[in-house]
Amino acid sequence: MADFLSDEWFERTNDTLHAAGPVPFKEGLAVFRIVLEFPDAPSSGPHAMTFTLSPGEASVAAGDHLAADAIIRLSFADASALAAGTFDSATALRQGRIKVRGDINAIVPLLTWLQGAHPHAAD
Repeated sequence: MADFLSDEWFERTNDTLHAAGPVPFKEGLAVFRIVLEFPDAPSSGPHAMTFTLSPGEASVAAGDHLAADAIIRLSFADASALAAGTFDSATALRQGRIKVRGDINAIVPLLTWLQGAHPHAAD
């Protein structure tokens, strides 16, 4: 298994996202960007990642995007656990471990889709 946020992790995650099928989009929405920030991330790696979602595809890249529609802040450990499938976004939201800026109503279905599309879902 690739280390969280390594080049290999991003490559595998993008491959999985491309194969996951259509993104559940609100009608009329063209692109939605979700930035996940982890301020306590090790200095040797990215402090954020950006998911870019459109009706036809989804991708993830290291770093943040200035045109983010939503920003989610969480600890590096929680982000790693979410990526590994040992922690789920609904629990993290209920426990207040995720701070969201942006349209929460648009984020929830997208997070559910992302969690289902993620590589750990195939393990």
